[in-house]
Order: sequence, then C-alpha cells, then structure tokens
Amino acid sequence: MDELFAKAPVKKVYFQLSLPLVLAMITSMIYNLADTFFVAQTGDTKLVAGVTVGAPLFAFLIAISDIFGLGGSSLVSRLYGKKDFALSKRVSSFCQYAGIISGLLTTALMLAFEKPILGFLGAKPATYQAASDFYQAIALGAVFIVYSVIPQNLIRTEGLAKESMVTTIVGTITAIILDPIFLFVFKMRAWGVGIANVIGYAVTSFMLVYYVNKKARYITLDPKLVKIDGANIKEVMEIGIPGSITNFAQSFGMALLTSSLAGYGASRVAALGITQKIYNIVVLVMVGFAFGSQPLIGYNYGAKNWERLKAILRFDMLVEVVYAVISAAILLIFAHPIAALFMNKPAIITSTSYMLLATLITTPLVGLILVYTTVFQSTGNGFAALIMALSRQGVIYVFALELLKNTAGYHGILWAQSVSDVLTCLIGYAEFKNISNDIQVNSIKHILVL
Repeated sequence: MDELFAKAPVKKVYFQLSLPLVLAMITSMIYNLADTFFVAQTGDTKLVAGVTVGAPLFAFLIAISDIFGLGGSSLVSRLYGKKDFALSKRVSSFCQYAGIISGLLTTALMLAFEKPILGFLGAKPATYQAASDFYQAIALGAVFIVYSVIPQNLIRTEGLAKESMVTTIVGTITAIILDPIFLFVFKMRAWGVGIANVIGYAVTSFMLVYYVNKKARYITLDPKLVKIDGANIKEVMEIGIPGSITNFAQSFGMALLTSSLAGYGASRVAALGITQKIYNIVVLVMVGFAFGSQPLIGYNYGAKNWERLKAILRFDMLVEVVYAVISAAILLIFAHPIAALFMNKPAIITSTSYMLLATLITTPLVGLILVYTTVFQSTGNGFAALIMALSRQGVIYVFALELLKNTAGYHGILWAQSVSDVLTCLIGYAEFKNISNDIQVNSIKHILVL
C-alpha cells in the first residue's frame, strides 16, 4: 500500500485509482438509459409513470449509504497515512454493519409508510399500482442497495479500484439482462423492474463481501471489531452526512428546475431531459476522476506528505479542467446533431442546444468544485464539506433560480445553474484556502498556489 500511495508516480496511481471508478459510473449510466428504454418499449404509460415516480428512491438509499461509504473511506484513508491499521479495521467493520442495519430499518420504515411516501413522490390513482409494485420491490431490497456502496468506497482505500469496478459492472450487467426477461417474458411489470434492480445490487454486494474477505488487508467484516468510540463515529458522520446531503440537493435541484420549466411547454421539458442525459455523460466522468483520487489525497494528508499532496492536487485540477473544456467544446460544436439523435424535432433541437450552452459553459468550474469537495472530505473538514453540499444545488441554486426566474423568465431559469456554479466555486476556493491556515506545517500554504 505504501508503495502505491506514497511512492508510485502521481499520474500512474491517479489513473489507476480513478479510471475504474469512471468506467463503473459510465456503466451505471448505460444501465439507466437501458432501463428507461426497456420500460418505454412496453408502451404502457401507467407503467412508465409508476416506475418514474419510484426512481427518486435510489437517490434516497444511496444518500444513506454515502453517510458510511464516504465518511468511512475518508477516515480510513487518513488512518492508513498515519499507519493506524488497527483502528482502520474497526472503522471499516462499523461502517459496513451500520449500513446493513440502516438498510434493514429503511425497509421496515418504507413498508410501514408506503402510502404517504408514494403520495409525496407524486403517485396518482391511475399510476399507484405500478408505483406501489416498484416501490415494494425496492423496499424489500433496500439493504443490498445501501450496503453495496459502502465497501466499494472502502476497498478503494487499499487500492482495490479494479475490484470495486468489477462488482459494479457485473451487478449492472445482471440487471440489464434481467430487466427485459422479467418485463417481456414473465410479464412482471413494475415489480419485475424493481426486482431486476435489487438482484443487480445483491450480486454487487455479495461480490464485495468476497473481495473484503479474500483480498482486503485492513477492510474487514469481523463483527468483533464493530465497536468504535464516539469521536470516530463523529468523524465518519461529519464527512458522510454532507456527502449524503449532496445527493438530496441534486434531486431537489432537478425537481425544482423541471417544475420551473413546466409552464413553458412540454417540448422544453423534454429538451431539459435530453440536456440532462448529455450533461450527465460529462459530469459522471468528472465525478469519477475526483472521487477516485480521494483515497490518494486522504492517505498523503494523513501521512503529512505535503509535497506529494501538492502534486496530486495540481494534477487532479489539470485533469478535471482540461477534460471539461474539451468535452464541453465538442458537445457544443455538435449540439444540434447530438440532440437530433434523441428526438428529431426542430423546436426540441433548438431548445436542447441552448440549454447545453447554458449548462456546459461552467463545467470547468464544476471540475474545480469537485476537487475542492474531495479535498474537504479527504482531509476530514466536515464544515467545508457541508458548505459545498448546501451550495451548488442547494441554497445558492434556489436563490439564483428564484431571482433569475422572476427577472429574466425562461432564460433566467436556464442560466441559474451557471450562476450557482460560479458562486459555489468562489466559496469553495475560499474554504480551500482556509485549510492551509489550520495545518501546522511550514510549507503547506503553497499547496494552494496552483
């Protein structure tokens, strides 16, 4: 481990840790597109609407797992840097069992409060049965969905990024295969779609248990090591909860944007859906690079290897910004033909192209925001991580959207995210600079002179 995290060339170890996560995220994105395609092929609008109503459940469950996955991996990577392997084992065991217990409790709560939850999600009498079937399948499999993300984050702290990637890809492919079988062969409708998803997550979870037991050295499922003190639980929560809030904020921001555009016609809402799918291709890769480097940043921070940390952060920012500029430029140049691939209607193509401009223009800043967020999480700076979680698609975005919607209408709605990106990046940079003032090392301040 020391050879990989502390001595291997920065570029080599950066891509070794990040690329598997990038590929895993792209695979998950492909599944989301395939899942939407298969359900749409039934031609049953009630089924499509029912599954759509239940889709936010995944974001909710992943948000729960992020508390222990992101929070645990942040603390574990810093403990590795300090060579405190005994405590890292305890933290890893605690996080995994906490995730399992949380998943089981979530199942009980979801089943007990099905009607009010589905009502809140927007289920109507015409779509309730399909939404309920999908909801119940996801509820019964909540423990697999919650657990699957936690060891994926934890084993990457040991450099097992390829193993983490393999579990995601195999689970996703399993779900892709089962989706049409349950839908078209066994006629299981929404229940079948939900079960296909759950089985995919279950496969991922069982594979991760195997890797934890057979390949990991310091990540363990030993129940005897599950107990950690309150201070360490607090450290996990201080990083994990902001990560969880980020997921909620993204879902909330998207719902708010869709609602704001609804008054401008169905074609513009459809254009927004296409824009988001294209935009996600860019952003998911950026997220993969940023969070793939988290164990590397945390380890060197814990080891107080400041010169190497400086090199890692410089390269991380370079990759994010260069990728963002190139990918955004390509998509903007070919915006019209790309939009036409989804829906070849002049009004939608024009709207999509304009939305892509408003969305993609600040992607280099989004890359910096992701780096800042990763640094805050990796170094245990819970307050700064919370500020970032509440900013880009939270408080700042809501303020920008409401202000611009009332002053510039349709155009203001579309450009609100870019305004939020600029302001969030400035806040992130300010918080990033503040970290240097709290680190008791003579030369650490020049990390920020990038």
